[in-house]
Amino acid sequence: MSLEATTFQSLKQDLAQTRFVHHALQDPLPGQVVVRVLQFALTANNITYGVAGDTIGYWKFFPAQGEWGCIPVWGFGEIVRSEHPDLGEGTRIYGYFPMATHVTLEPADVAAHGFSDGAAHRRGLPAIYNQYLLTQADPAYQADKEAEQMLYRPLFTTSFLIDDFLADNGFFGAKRVILTSASSKTSIGLAHLLSRRGDAGPKVLGLTSVANLDFVTGLGCYDEVVAYDNINTLALEPAVLVDMAGSATVRAAVHNRLQDKLRHSAAVGATHWKDSAVGGGSQPLAGPAPVMFFAPSQAQKRIKELGRAGFESLLASAWKNFLFAAQNWIKVEHLHGEAQLQNAYADFIHGRSDPARGYVVAL
Repeated sequence: MSLEATTFQSLKQDLAQTRFVHHALQDPLPGQVVVRVLQFALTANNITYGVAGDTIGYWKFFPAQGEWGCIPVWGFGEIVRSEHPDLGEGTRIYGYFPMATHVTLEPADVAAHGFSDGAAHRRGLPAIYNQYLLTQADPAYQADKEAEQMLYRPLFTTSFLIDDFLADNGFFGAKRVILTSASSKTSIGLAHLLSRRGDAGPKVLGLTSVANLDFVTGLGCYDEVVAYDNINTLALEPAVLVDMAGSATVRAAVHNRLQDKLRHSAAVGATHWKDSAVGGGSQPLAGPAPVMFFAPSQAQKRIKELGRAGFESLLASAWKNFLFAAQNWIKVEHLHGEAQLQNAYADFIHGRSDPARGYVVAL
């Protein structure tokens, strides 16, 4: 008997256009499992996945028909049908899912800690997004912190890798690191990590909207917080730009203000997707050309140097420290059903989301 599944899709060329698709899910073939997506986090980072869908390949993970795509999210699921000998029904997993009620996976390299999806259409895509962890064997898993894990953990991994990349390069000789979209979870994670370096590291400056100034200042992990309208007041000293906003306007303003004082410009996100400069943008900029930061590349470098166990140990330690620091920063809001998902997604698309709230969705 087939299951009824629901999937939330976005128009690739206009992310504001969405639809829910209801369809019968086929029974799993030998080696496959059907996963019920129990809940997932919705953040500004998911909008970045949509903006960079063709550039980096995010649309390829969960293909849709024609001009429609499935924006990936991070969440928890439970295997409800299994044709795999090593994975039984009832197994709870954490990983990369579509915004949907169900998804079919093709587990490969099954081990005590988890497995990867070996489906043909996901081969060649970054391995970090194809990994699924079994919660029963995940040392970082805490049953009472599932919401925080979904909201922060994948983004914190990016924060951890950016911090590692900057340190790896001696912070390019900069005295401060400037983070755009300072209220975003990736920026908050990075600011936390940089702040823990103390006097040995650079100062951390957050750029944000006037509406978010109080929230960002109250976090306590930024040395200075400046509104976008006041970029022309930035100190003229060696700096690195880590651009989570992806706004062509903001990026140009920082480059034009600092010019040769800007030692490196890392393009990371696209929270300001309507003014997107993902991939570096098209207009000439003063100072260094923006370079797209791709987290899986830094992860692969570190895993090669430290081994997977060594890398995961460092990441787990940093994650637990961050989780303790961040426990009161954001209020978790649980959303249920199609209408609440639709409304929350629209708030992110139109820049109306509250940075002090973290959204967890169950369809």
